[in-house]
Amino acid sequence: MFINEFKNFLSFERQLSKNTVAAYMRDVKEFLGFCEENHTAPEAATTDFMDEFVYYLKTKNLSPKSVFRKTEAVKNYFKFLIINGDIKQDPCRFLASPKLTQKIPRQLSKEEVNRLLAFPAQNFTEHRTVAILEMFYATGLRVSELINLRLENINLADRWVLAFGKGGKQRVVPIHEKAVQTLEKYLVLRERELRGASAASEVFINRGGGKLSRITVWKDISDLGKLAGIERPLYPHLLRHTFATHLLTGGADLRSVQEMLGHANLQTTQIYTHLDVADLKEKHKKFHPRSKI
Repeated sequence: MFINEFKNFLSFERQLSKNTVAAYMRDVKEFLGFCEENHTAPEAATTDFMDEFVYYLKTKNLSPKSVFRKTEAVKNYFKFLIINGDIKQDPCRFLASPKLTQKIPRQLSKEEVNRLLAFPAQNFTEHRTVAILEMFYATGLRVSELINLRLENINLADRWVLAFGKGGKQRVVPIHEKAVQTLEKYLVLRERELRGASAASEVFINRGGGKLSRITVWKDISDLGKLAGIERPLYPHLLRHTFATHLLTGGADLRSVQEMLGHANLQTTQIYTHLDVADLKEKHKKFHPRSKI
């Protein structure tokens, strides 16, 4: 029912990312299938029926995160039907989304980051990967933001990049001099690699001049991590977590980190306010009066 209009509602009115829209569309189609199997039209759904749907989701051994997303997708669908005037009362009005346990993000140590960024790159791919790691650590960009970063979106003279986040929201993120130097070196190699041939307008390109894929970025940083002797698996969001954690433990305020990460809600950023145990123990030893006796 109104599935294409609902997609437009998510994309243009809610301004959700393409990935979220695609996931919500799958989830709502699953809900519509559930309605059909139970001989209930969506507009006739009651609060009891919605409780049954959530119970059905929980019997599928889905993770709490998946149940939460599917519930939110259906809530958005009924919100759309109300706005559209197709129903008068929201059957999800009393439906509580499953609570998610908040996991403390993992992060790299400063020593591990230094080892990665000091890696002696030998070829174009390795130089590109070091530049990507430097950008992740300097800006906290999401992988989708990094692969879509265009040449006109970076200002090396004034040291900032223009990132386009979820829902097309843009933000300016500063970069430090070390990142500028690494990026400048990569851009010289980029031109040399192209040998005058045309290329995509994105900063990070493959050997054929095309835009990099998320999978390539993931694989390249994972491979370079192994070469650099990093024992834990590397992935793009780990660098984003590391960026945020190192800024906060270094003394940055939460509001500034929120702006740089592009979080709509400050509560999302607050998960990074943890400190590692070693740091806590060191500060306890340094500042507690009884430690000095």
